[in-house]
Amino acid sequence: MPSLNVSFTDEELEGVRAAAAADGKSLKQYLHDLGVREMQRKQFVAGARGWAERLREEFDAAFPDEVPPSARRGGAAA
Repeated sequence: MPSLNVSFTDEELEGVRAAAAADGKSLKQYLHDLGVREMQRKQFVAGARGWAERLREEFDAAFPDEVPPSARRGGAAA
């Protein structure tokens, strides 16, 4: 597994160490978990966007007054 060097200012490192300690984790484990959580967050957001896009037409039909005028078929911004 490749090694990775990450630079922090003294103030940033102090904050990261405090956050790791608050979670009861080593600095190495905390930074690992932080990266994994960010990857999972991005996957969740992408899935939620896809889900919303699939339901957009159905929602727009059910709630026509909620569709912004610029996004309505044949509509224009006010």
